[in-house]
Amino acid sequence: MLFAVTSSLKPCHLAMHRLNLAMHRLNLPRPILSLFHRCPNWIPFTHPSITTTAMNFRFPLLLCTVSANYSSCSSAQPSLPMGSSSSPVLSSRLTKKSRQALPGKVLKHQLDMCSRQNDLKEALRLYDDARVKGIPLSLHHYNSLLYLCSSASVSGCSKFVGDSGGGGGGGNGVRDLGLDRGFEIFTQMSIDEVAPNEATFTNLARLAASKEDPEMAFDLIKKMKSSGIAPRLRSYGPALFGFCKEKKADRAYEVDAHMVESGVLAEEPELSALLNVSVDTERVDKVYEMLHRLRVCARQVSEDTAKIVEEWFLSKAATRVGMKNWDADKVKEGVVKGGGGWHGQGWLGSGKWKLVRTQMDKAGVCSSCKEQLVCIDLDPKETEKFASLLATLACEREKNAAFVQFQEWLQQHGPFDAVIDGANVSLVNQKDFSFSQLHNVVKRLQLLSPTEKLPLVVLHRNRVYGGPAHHPKNKQLLESWEKSNALYATPPGSNDDWYWLYAAVNSKCLLVTNDEMRDHLFELLGTSFFPRWKEKHQVRLACSRSGLSLHMPPPYSIVIQESENGSWHVPTITGDDITKPREWLCITRTVATHNTTRLSRLFSNR
Repeated sequence: MLFAVTSSLKPCHLAMHRLNLAMHRLNLPRPILSLFHRCPNWIPFTHPSITTTAMNFRFPLLLCTVSANYSSCSSAQPSLPMGSSSSPVLSSRLTKKSRQALPGKVLKHQLDMCSRQNDLKEALRLYDDARVKGIPLSLHHYNSLLYLCSSASVSGCSKFVGDSGGGGGGGNGVRDLGLDRGFEIFTQMSIDEVAPNEATFTNLARLAASKEDPEMAFDLIKKMKSSGIAPRLRSYGPALFGFCKEKKADRAYEVDAHMVESGVLAEEPELSALLNVSVDTERVDKVYEMLHRLRVCARQVSEDTAKIVEEWFLSKAATRVGMKNWDADKVKEGVVKGGGGWHGQGWLGSGKWKLVRTQMDKAGVCSSCKEQLVCIDLDPKETEKFASLLATLACEREKNAAFVQFQEWLQQHGPFDAVIDGANVSLVNQKDFSFSQLHNVVKRLQLLSPTEKLPLVVLHRNRVYGGPAHHPKNKQLLESWEKSNALYATPPGSNDDWYWLYAAVNSKCLLVTNDEMRDHLFELLGTSFFPRWKEKHQVRLACSRSGLSLHMPPPYSIVIQESENGSWHVPTITGDDITKPREWLCITRTVATHNTTRLSRLFSNR
């Protein structure tokens, strides 16, 4: 016999509404409520203790007989008349709610909240409670727990709930708790035969690093790979940074080699750590290698990395390295082969290094040593490959073949000398969308064009046919651009970023936007070519009292450069703003260098 509260004979939906309220008031589980929705045999009764207002229950329950045979009730599938309110949609919604009320689902939600709030102690309490109640734990449950344990052990615990962080030992207590329980939880995970994934191994590696055991962290990465699980960059961090911290250079290089073998590319934090351990252990060849890898990967370095570079060039070990005589022809061949900006022939020159923080003028001439920086050309094949990648990603994410139609339109009306991100340009230093500002930029770019061709303006359809676009002047302006095939309106639901970026890459032209292109969309491109392309093609805008100014791409490459005479120029991210000059490290020899050529050697041999 089951019980429920209902009213007198009312419309079906009102009776079910009151039933829902009563079930919540009685704190009965949702599966029982779902049973009533599925059961055709429940019979409503009236009772004087229940008022006609569904929200005013003064008597806790009254009575409704239902079939006591649950199996027959649940298996019954009554035929519903057409148009009945008891539709399969309602049943599916109730089924979903029933699933959400399952203990495992509830535990998942609670652990997710603990992760957001960095509440390790509450997560461990929930875990212990689940073990007592026999609730089976999934991979997600275990990974959430391991993440919290590893985060508490790595972060120093100052951000964790329940940690005083005031030096009273609370932080160490939470840290030790995370370490102890983390490995215990993984042991139980193995007993439950829950297969680990990359996140599991990475969290374990972080726990190992907290124990100052990078060997264990590295072994876990090897085990991960042998199990057929591809490691990620974050997986290698605990082992790599641990070895670098302990100044075990050879072991750090082994981790680096394992990364290369697995197809994982190191980024600035990893390369900076490898550079630092190479400087500390005076591995001069590795220092040279890491500087060039930073040139390819980071291009501009952070302040922390810049300090490591300074430490190296001011060290005694750096003074001792370098060739007094070198083959100038071979160095030039290296520069040509590398595309300019570096030669890769090793340290050149002798004596102490002179290091100055300086700036470049608009032409790329160093204010300190007066050397002219070079502009490194882009490989046309790389550009075509990048355009193909961009088109593929856009077609996958745009609906109804909208991007394919744009490609066809661009092939018919392109190429252009410049492409404008219309929305971005119209809102630079503006509260509202400014067509006059956009028009000003269009005119200035048209004057810069060798053929005086209008640039392509990419705008979302809502900007073209709604809001300020209805103003007569703006409408006339848009119509003139459209007649000249210099306007493309992206369809509803589309991301116009794909359109203006592809148009600029495909046309090999300038791109006018202040968008830094650092969000998830551009991370999908995942290639070192994109920063190089952006540096040579992006035009940015600045507003001042004198008006709007266009900042054209620099005539030199903002990247670590190694000159033919052995000097170095390292750009930093300090001053990475169109209104402030960038800060560079200018590194030269204080003693004059000598070089020799193959021709001079021929005469000396005679």
